[in-house]
Amino acid sequence: MGWFRKQMWKVLEWTDESSDTLVHRFDMKDQEIMSGSQLTVRESQVAVFVHLGKIADVFLPGKYKLTTKNLPILSGIGSIWYQGESRFKAELYFVNTKQFLDQKWGTTNPITLRDNDFGMVRIRAHGVYGFRVNDAAKFMKEVFGTRSLYKTEDIAGQLRNMLLSLMSDTIAESKISALDMASNYEEFGGMVLNNARPKFDELGLEITNFTIVNINFPESVEKALDERTSLGILGDKMGTYAQKKAADALGEAAKNPGSAGTFVGMGMGMNVGSVLGGAFGNIAQAKDTPAEKPKSKNTKHCTECGAAISPTAKFCPECGAKQQSDKAHCPECGAEVKSTSKFCPECGTKLG
Repeated sequence: MGWFRKQMWKVLEWTDESSDTLVHRFDMKDQEIMSGSQLTVRESQVAVFVHLGKIADVFLPGKYKLTTKNLPILSGIGSIWYQGESRFKAELYFVNTKQFLDQKWGTTNPITLRDNDFGMVRIRAHGVYGFRVNDAAKFMKEVFGTRSLYKTEDIAGQLRNMLLSLMSDTIAESKISALDMASNYEEFGGMVLNNARPKFDELGLEITNFTIVNINFPESVEKALDERTSLGILGDKMGTYAQKKAADALGEAAKNPGSAGTFVGMGMGMNVGSVLGGAFGNIAQAKDTPAEKPKSKNTKHCTECGAAISPTAKFCPECGAKQQSDKAHCPECGAEVKSTSKFCPECGTKLG
């Protein structure tokens, strides 16, 4: 009897010394659990008793003295009595419920995106996510099985493929453009996170975070994005764009003397030079052109066509219109005077 009692487990606990263990099976060594044994379940752990491949009783964090009261299922199906004591033949699993962070994800193959600005675009992306077990019984039924040890690497591939599929669906549903996606990692990551929660819940898991570290676009799209950004800074005008391209071509030609690009650059340079020369020429011309002299007071204008005529002219030499006879102009200062006036009221000149 002394030997038999030594085969009874009295203290049941698991100390996790790893950083990636999801489920650990307690090694019973074909021994039984005695009623009154002490079970210790630490924080971020759940203890699960399994009898003949079926989940029996589940214990949350705490310290327990095992009796028929807190082992109702196992007591009914797996207990035996010996010398007035109840003993249990079952398997014990400890499930780790802490967060597993910094789990890597990335696209093995490019994701095709239908973009309004660039058409069909193939992108690659990578980042990190975090998860935890939120339903130990469901996780063991749906994922774990009956293995003695289960680590994050055993489920990483399945979760990564699921996230990539969800990311593709989210892109299609949201119709978000490549330009918006590249500038709103956090917002787009939140959309994927919300879509992933129901899928993780089906496995007894909870996704705690989803972060996009980088999205890689094809080289042609990246160049287009860079150019659009530059034009946005410059004002995004066609003239500005043409000037920028001309300046870029001149720069490239300067780097490659003796090449065909030099002659192209020279041609473009001549065009740019002529434009600049014309601009400066206009400024110089405006500067050198004397200001328009004020019109002489010794002239008047035709009442019909507006041509400049002599103040004493009775007919316009341009259109032949007869000028009004009730008004005249001083021959000296050109001031308007009445036809009956004998002297100019402005300069005093005697009129004819």
